[in-house]
Amino acid sequence: MKPTRASLHGLTAGFVTPDDFLRALRALREAGYARIEVNVPFAVEGMDELLPGPPTPIARVVLAAGVVGGSGAYFLQWYAARDYAINVGGRPLHSWPAFVPVTFELTVLTAAVVGVGALLWLCGLPRLDWPQFQLAGFARATQDRFFVTVRADDPRFVAATVRAWFERLGAESIEEVPA
Repeated sequence: MKPTRASLHGLTAGFVTPDDFLRALRALREAGYARIEVNVPFAVEGMDELLPGPPTPIARVVLAAGVVGGSGAYFLQWYAARDYAINVGGRPLHSWPAFVPVTFELTVLTAAVVGVGALLWLCGLPRLDWPQFQLAGFARATQDRFFVTVRADDPRFVAATVRAWFERLGAESIEEVPA
């Protein structure tokens, strides 16, 4: 029995060389496929331009976290100096130069911790299971093979058509990925 579109994650093709992989990716993008996933053992120059996606919000998240962390650190020091007033060396209670090191350190710490957490969350990690992990030979995606998957939720997806594209583009292997 053939899998239905609802029971498929997509169709995956394996390529031997980065040039074949890029040629296939370019052809699929020109054909109008938008829901494409790639798995490669190393960065391939030109791949990012062929896989456009929405811009990442990481920079804004890290900036906001840094501002919140720095503001919180400064407020905490100001509050402590105001509430527990101790005259040290004749300095005023609101001695902002003394607050700068702690404010800077907590700004960096907060931005870094929230940035790593946001990166993991936006990437969907940790991903302990993914439909493609069950494919025969997919472990070579971390060694020497380049895989392109056209997802079944792509509006243009028709398994026979995608398979024909992959065959025409010289894929080494073509497999249906169950959902």
